[in-house]
Amino acid sequence: MALFLTLSSPEPLPPIVGDGVILRLPQMTDYPAWSELREVSRKFLTPWEPIWPADDLTRGAFRQRIRRYSEDMRTDQAYPFFVFRKDDNVLVGGVTLANVRRGVAQSGSLGYWCGLPHIRRGHMSAAVRALAPAAFEMLRLHRLEAACIPTNLASMRLLEKTGFRREGYARGYLCINGIWQDHLLYARLQDDPAP
Repeated sequence: MALFLTLSSPEPLPPIVGDGVILRLPQMTDYPAWSELREVSRKFLTPWEPIWPADDLTRGAFRQRIRRYSEDMRTDQAYPFFVFRKDDNVLVGGVTLANVRRGVAQSGSLGYWCGLPHIRRGHMSAAVRALAPAAFEMLRLHRLEAACIPTNLASMRLLEKTGFRREGYARGYLCINGIWQDHLLYARLQDDPAP
């Protein structure tokens, strides 16, 4: 049953090129740009993310993050990408395909963040538009899921603009900024028309 194959020891994913952006796997050499962008964006990102550990922006914590990313990809659980502007290779944010489920599900959960200096410029929309076909074709997923806090209007617009459809409401779905928060649930299927 080829439809339900899993990826056993997947090859490293090549960079994914989108409209004005390039998505590639994080590397240790990205640490300075990543830590600077996350620090500058801390207040902006805090309401939408889990609480950051005290050492989150240290080189050692980033090294651990890279190791975890490698293990997650090796075991086909998650695929993280940093998003760079194509014209000057500046880091603008990240997208991750996590909680990959194989077998009869063939699905994964989409998460993303954009650094404050780069918001409202279309980078995340371009990144999600580029990642979806790669998830369906290279990773052979059937369904991409995403969730957002109901007050995060920018995230709702991004998902709807990139072909995700709202499917429901989950009470106390994720612990964000130290509080169990309700979330709107979205999904995009492999057979859905591209936006």
